[in-house]
Amino acid sequence: MTAPTGAGLPGAAPEATAPTRHRAVLSLGSNLGDRAATLRDAVAEIRALPGVTVEAVSPAIETAALKPEGVDERAPAYLNIAVVLSFDGHPEGLLDLLNAIEADHGRVRIERWGDRTLDIDIVTVDEILQADARLTLPHPRAHERAFVLAPWLAIDPDAVLPGHGRVDALLAATGETVRLYDGTGTP
Repeated sequence: MTAPTGAGLPGAAPEATAPTRHRAVLSLGSNLGDRAATLRDAVAEIRALPGVTVEAVSPAIETAALKPEGVDERAPAYLNIAVVLSFDGHPEGLLDLLNAIEADHGRVRIERWGDRTLDIDIVTVDEILQADARLTLPHPRAHERAFVLAPWLAIDPDAVLPGHGRVDALLAATGETVRLYDGTGTP
């Protein structure tokens, strides 16, 4: 006979269970410093995270900087990529790990929509719809940003943004065109 575990009792330690595996889409961007190297390094660091499996990395695209007033052609251009991955745990835990990678690359959160060495956004996690102070899923502006949609579509032609629809249709609705980065290639 085994001793009771206390599972289900208030204050009792939960029984060990397998972690929940999720699928996420990330959008990475950089417009300061060696942008391609920063994105390559960030992808390598994401690959090294415990419980994370990178499934696909898009080619890089180059876009003008987007500011609250609109496109700013005077600011350094961004390189943007998408990463599809699976991970164990909670989306907020992934967010913490990604924020640490941003900080390691000199990301300072002073100016919203400001120039940055590295920006990593969680675009979507499974079909989760949530909005709270820490994390909104899917990303609240992903459906209107070609620099998010085009790289994602390049690695997942059947992609769907939860609550918004097919990524190919959303990209067409932006009316924007994007250009592949002609520098050192895919990070």
